[in-house]
Amino acid sequence: MDSVRVRPLRSDDLPSAERASAITFLEADRRGRRVGEPEPRPRPAAASRQWIDRMRHFRTEDPGGCWVAVDESEGDDGVIGFAISQNRGPFWFLATYGVLPGHQAKGIGRRLIDATLAHADGRQGMFSSTVHPGATRRYRLAGFSLHPQMRMVGTVDRATLPAITGLHEGRDDDIDWMNHLDRRLRGSGHGPDHAYMRRTLRLVVSRAYGRPGYVYIDDRGRAALLAAAHPATAQDLLWEALAASSGDTLVNCITPANEWAVDVGLAARLDIGQEGYLALRAMPPPAPYLASGHFL
Repeated sequence: MDSVRVRPLRSDDLPSAERASAITFLEADRRGRRVGEPEPRPRPAAASRQWIDRMRHFRTEDPGGCWVAVDESEGDDGVIGFAISQNRGPFWFLATYGVLPGHQAKGIGRRLIDATLAHADGRQGMFSSTVHPGATRRYRLAGFSLHPQMRMVGTVDRATLPAITGLHEGRDDDIDWMNHLDRRLRGSGHGPDHAYMRRTLRLVVSRAYGRPGYVYIDDRGRAALLAAAHPATAQDLLWEALAASSGDTLVNCITPANEWAVDVGLAARLDIGQEGYLALRAMPPPAPYLASGHFL
């Protein structure tokens, strides 16, 4: 008899789900490591706490989109798979999803994705996908178009940094127009996710009339989410993030519709490569826009 049960995520599942996530993505990073890249390292303790805090936010905002797979032969707290999705008005996104390596290819991932798609209830949607053949097949059958993504890595050549003007530190009263911009670009605002990101990331904005934009920058100087009304504004915001970086940096989730980001990365002497897909349903690729891995 199948001992695996797919059920809603509970608050006390979060530590076990985080461990499953750390193991799953470390193994995926090791399999996908390119020649010359450093050996992937286990998730640091601070990043584990951040993962739990972020998933707790999602469970609070939309618990119906949060699911785990539990092998009951190992006890009810033995999470072996997870799928965290969210509905935001007419828009749905999959924040994270995975199954422990030893439990893959057994239909568990399909059951988890089916639970999140049932919650989506036909909404337009978006998420960042790996190149795993079984997963991508399932996404395409669910009606998602797979748009290849690029990433740019390396150390910024500081001599290339231009002088940028017209940008400001973000404020809480920027969020209304940011949600309006989100709706133009992806059909729905980030809503409560903006409040969460304001607490955990640096926000830089352009309030220029007719050409607004924003970028969230993490503590390593990486652009975590970027949206703009015009490519020139988007480039200024990305340059601001690159200027804040120290050592190796990363710009990811770049679709072909966002070549403005490729131009910035090449000018900064970063290396370009391919990384997975941006999966979209009932919507075009947002641009100028760099999606967040978790908040999309």
